[in-house]
Amino acid sequence: MAATGSEKQGGDGVNSFYVSTPIYYVNDAPHLGHAYTTVAGDVLTRWHRQRGEKVWYLTGTDEHGQKIMRTAEANNVTPQAWCDKLVEEAWKPLWEHLNIANDDFIRTTEKRHTDRVQEFVQDLFDKDQIYKGGYEGPYCVGCEEYKLPGDLIEAEDGTKLCPIHKKPVELLKEENYFFKLSEYGPKLMEFYAANPDFIQPESARNEIVNFVKQGLQDLSISRSTFDWGVPVPWDPKHVIYVWIDALLNYATAVGYGANQEKFDGTFPANVHLIGKDILRFHSVIWPAMLMAQGLPLPGKVVANGWLMVGGEKMSKSNLTGIKPQDLTSHFGVDAYRWYFLRAIAYGSDGSFSWEDFSARYTSELANDYGNLASRVAAMVGKYFDGALPEATAAGDAERAVQEGLARAVATADARIGEELDFQGGILAIFDFVKQVNGYITEQEPWKVAKDTSPEGQARLAAILYTAAESLRGVAVLLNSVMPDTSQKLWDSLGAEASLGALADQRVQDAGRWGQLPAGATVTKGAVLFPRLEEKPA
Repeated sequence: MAATGSEKQGGDGVNSFYVSTPIYYVNDAPHLGHAYTTVAGDVLTRWHRQRGEKVWYLTGTDEHGQKIMRTAEANNVTPQAWCDKLVEEAWKPLWEHLNIANDDFIRTTEKRHTDRVQEFVQDLFDKDQIYKGGYEGPYCVGCEEYKLPGDLIEAEDGTKLCPIHKKPVELLKEENYFFKLSEYGPKLMEFYAANPDFIQPESARNEIVNFVKQGLQDLSISRSTFDWGVPVPWDPKHVIYVWIDALLNYATAVGYGANQEKFDGTFPANVHLIGKDILRFHSVIWPAMLMAQGLPLPGKVVANGWLMVGGEKMSKSNLTGIKPQDLTSHFGVDAYRWYFLRAIAYGSDGSFSWEDFSARYTSELANDYGNLASRVAAMVGKYFDGALPEATAAGDAERAVQEGLARAVATADARIGEELDFQGGILAIFDFVKQVNGYITEQEPWKVAKDTSPEGQARLAAILYTAAESLRGVAVLLNSVMPDTSQKLWDSLGAEASLGALADQRVQDAGRWGQLPAGATVTKGAVLFPRLEEKPA
């Protein structure tokens, strides 16, 4: 994938970086697919924070529409009561559990959102961008979307199904208001051509370009057969189509119509992280809405793939939903955050299996990384009473490690910070971990320690300083992915006392060699990645 888009600069001269997840439907509790996107956004924004940038990370919930209304009715509660319960008991607690450092959590039932949605739509109406009409066609309540006949798949009995939810569509006929989306096809094609990296990955871009090239239809932007939504301001018998309502969260959450300074310094998003099933909404409808209002367009719309279990997309409707807590209780939160970004190339579909997670955890986290941290701390404790020695006898082997760290920093910064290639960035860091392990194996400090001459002890000091300083760099580089583990390692190296808070270390400076001072107190803390128990039944 290509770069994440132009940076915005605040009045203080600091780059601003705004990332959003989709706002999630609250018809049920979150599953691994929701958490996958949200963790990716968290890692991306933590990385940019650690670059010293002014970051805004937005997530939230989409609480209007027919799907929410029907779910609430099925549970014998009001839609608002249903949303309140799910948000407070399922969604927010999970993000806290997964250590998600979002700056805002927006709910589309909040007044700060609904008032601004009405203003936005009223403005479009006043600009003659909205007109009254009628519509009849197949509608998927799960997608909250009218489907084109060519989009549908057919069941064995001939029933027309939504290709995503595999459920029958409903034939709806109602009076609606329409947004003149058809007028924006040529403008969108021009924008796509001028900004070839706007839609990522390339397969998603090709899909959208081909879709728009065929010609766009005007978009129904209201519903009149139910009332759970934001009322159309000039005709309250209608509610605003849930997707128009939902997309506007990216603007209302950062001050649209309420805080101009905040809005100007933050909007538009540098990166919208989405699932590929909502690609058309974000790369066709959303930019057309912004064009109609004369507002700037986002830097990137990045569609992640689907998490698959048994060949099926992970979702509640397909009965393949797995709770993230099922995995974190066994592997730990940091390992959970690491695994999905390490195992699956972002933007591609990926299959989850318990066995793969277990194998990677044991091999890469426990054996390669955790064991390295334990060995280095133990040897500094054994041979130098826990005081980091000064390296006065560094040679070619040590310079190779220094160069390896510099390469890892440059590669990880480009992959994670710019290209959203989380897998590539993590692999670069772990390639360096393997290099340090190989260095220790070759240098055999346990044998060098037997040489009690000044030369022998100087050589031992150089080896252990090199290993500890390497781990300092690794702790900084992995802080966005595994913050708790990185903090434990940082504390073990005595870096908090000598270098300051881990969050204040800049990723772009992590490769500058020699930052850990001689004399830093190195302690052997708890094992970073404990041995896994048997898989729970």
